[in-house]
Amino acid sequence: MDNPALLLKARSGDSHARNELVKNNSALVWSIAQRFRNRGYDLDDIFQIGCIGMIKAINRFDTGYNVKFSTYAVPLIIGEIQRFLRDDGMIKVSRSLKELAVKALSFRENYIAETGREPTVNTISAAIGSDADTVVMAMEAVRPCDYLDRKVGEDNDTFLLDKVTYNMDTGEAVIDSIALRMALEDLTPDDRRLIEMRFFEGKTQREVADEFSISQVQISRREKRILGQLKVSLSN
Repeated sequence: MDNPALLLKARSGDSHARNELVKNNSALVWSIAQRFRNRGYDLDDIFQIGCIGMIKAINRFDTGYNVKFSTYAVPLIIGEIQRFLRDDGMIKVSRSLKELAVKALSFRENYIAETGREPTVNTISAAIGSDADTVVMAMEAVRPCDYLDRKVGEDNDTFLLDKVTYNMDTGEAVIDSIALRMALEDLTPDDRRLIEMRFFEGKTQREVADEFSISQVQISRREKRILGQLKVSLSN
């Protein structure tokens, strides 16, 4: 339901107007949430995640856009739900933590819209009635995961894994994380050695090729295959 006057109030920080907009558009959120039923999640949880998308749409919408608010909100609601389903499937999080995270994130969106500032953990915990440590745990538990083979950098020519630092003296690095360590252990000794040389020892493909006594092109193809294998392992 579009209401320009209500949108303007909400955009100016009127929490009552924003809550009214969410309520007025709840049918839209429900209709979108219905598309994601039978995904192993309670429909009420999906609806609450969709409401976070709705709040984001309210916070970002400009009445000068040549589009209805409801039309603008749909992709943000869908995106929020899809992101939750995608990221939640990578690391299993307890139901109680997920519910707490939804409350914390919803409060955070409202607080930023009202004050223009990021709320402290203590502010969030006081508002939702939970201790600060648990709030931090819940919000960290639902943080989006990233892929090691995502391209980064200005020229989009560097893998995220290239940015991982490694301390060869102390052995303290991302490789010590359980998920990555288990994924690396599933590799053959040669494949694991290739990844260690490339991304933890900082060797170039040419240097790796020389050690393996094969061409740089072969190393490049092999590296791409291994990174794809790691991506699958870390996604399961």
